[in-house]
Amino acid sequence: MHTPYGHLTYCTNIHAGENWEEHFAQLRQFIPAVKAEVSPAAPFGIGLRLSNLASLELSKEPALEAFRQWLKEQDCYVFTMNGFPYGGFHREKVKDDVHTPDWTTAERVAYTIRLFRILAALLPEGMEGGISTSPLSYKIWHRCGEEHKAVMESATLNMLLVVEQLVSIHRKGGPLLHLDVEPEPDGMLENSKEYIDWYFQHLLPAGVIFLEDKFGMKEEEAILAIKQHVQLCYDVCHFAVSYEDPLVVLERLHFFGLKTGKVQISAALKAEFRDAASRQQATGAFAEFDESVYLHQVIARTGDDKKIHYPDLPQALSDKDNEAVQEWRAHFHVPVFVQQFGALTSTRDDITRVLQRQAAKPFTQHLEVETYTWEVLPAGLKQEMGASIAREMKWVLQQLELS
Repeated sequence: MHTPYGHLTYCTNIHAGENWEEHFAQLRQFIPAVKAEVSPAAPFGIGLRLSNLASLELSKEPALEAFRQWLKEQDCYVFTMNGFPYGGFHREKVKDDVHTPDWTTAERVAYTIRLFRILAALLPEGMEGGISTSPLSYKIWHRCGEEHKAVMESATLNMLLVVEQLVSIHRKGGPLLHLDVEPEPDGMLENSKEYIDWYFQHLLPAGVIFLEDKFGMKEEEAILAIKQHVQLCYDVCHFAVSYEDPLVVLERLHFFGLKTGKVQISAALKAEFRDAASRQQATGAFAEFDESVYLHQVIARTGDDKKIHYPDLPQALSDKDNEAVQEWRAHFHVPVFVQQFGALTSTRDDITRVLQRQAAKPFTQHLEVETYTWEVLPAGLKQEMGASIAREMKWVLQQLELS
């Protein structure tokens, strides 16, 4: 929905289903009720997640036209999409396969271009659209320096194939569309420094040459086009797990002239270890969130402010008695309206600071609540899904209005 602070939605990756029929059934089940709760008198925006299979099915004109008609009937619109998970995302082991296929592959390019064509066909006139995507690849797969460099170069060149399509769409009178790169722990790009370094050391140098060749652009025009069409997806949970101060990150992006295409509003789990008793209590509480579907990367902070990275909760739990560690933060998206989770807390304060900044000095047009872990939350945290979604969106609106 359109608010004074930008378009606000929730990401439909919370809903199970991998083909379009399953996706659409979930939208029909939940969207009308959520809209009635949070936007009864105004159009409701949808943050659409499509698997590769669903995108193939929805790209066919009869399915696309039927969806357009449903959106019109429900007074809804699509303005952002989640193109990070390519395949199955619920009720099966995902873990590091969420990065498969990565940006070194033709499959990732074709999927992303297909999503943009669908978005361009659905997007209301005069509105810009964005699709969030993976941070190139999974860093743990490419530990060798030379391999890391080769992957970075290959992934960047493939991403520029998408940029070519977005430039062409815009030049032909179509909407402004941007690919929103989403750093996360253990991704090839996992924090603001790595994102900015990649942008200036890989994307812009290769992109200027690429766009000069494809469109005859001058250097300044090519740089502007890249900055328009490749933006950041600021997932608040991910940056909090990396202990990044949101205001510092946003000022850094502003300094370098880089745009934020979307904020994914999400909270991570955290705990500080004050003594042996609190360590035991907190790590025991973290163990309750150790489930088999998603990656839950943990970054620990030591007394001398060094960071220890664990690829998933089991590896962190095996090092739970490390007395040098004073804090854990875990990549587990938890409901944003809850601050305390027993012995654990959340990084919700980072969300509040980001929303205050957005209200005071807007830096994006797209805001998307993303608590996709509803099905794997401990039983005590589960409410009815639709009510939980509406409660999260109302909480976000309240924070924006209080800013």
